[in-house]
Amino acid sequence: QVQLVESGGGLVQAGGSLRLSCTASGRSFNTYAMAWFRQAPGKEREFVAAINYTGGRTNYAESVKGRFTISRDNTKNTVYLQMNSLKPEDTAVYYCAGGVRVGGGLPPPITTSFTSWGQGTQVTVSS
Repeated sequence: QVQLVESGGGLVQAGGSLRLSCTASGRSFNTYAMAWFRQAPGKEREFVAAINYTGGRTNYAESVKGRFTISRDNTKNTVYLQMNSLKPEDTAVYYCAGGVRVGGGLPPPITTSFTSWGQGTQVTVSS
């Protein structure tokens, strides 16, 4: 398993931006597809975005398309989530997920596709 540590969460006003980072331990980061999920109070954890091991393929939830961008830097063992035009409904704990090898593709955008998870970082968007 790979250990994942998120950072970059915080409080922001609606319309603002935040960039989340997730740094992985180990040597195999550049072989894993990675993703971001989020969980709001009282709700199930939901898919946000995913990226394949090269960074050449991405997938987004409809609710964040055009506002969020997932990227990765394999030289730094880090995946990012740039969040723009934030809305109050984006408020949640954001989790980094990874540890799955699917060749050049992307795994199904569900929690059970991923074997490693970070501890989460809180994002709060005020109206």
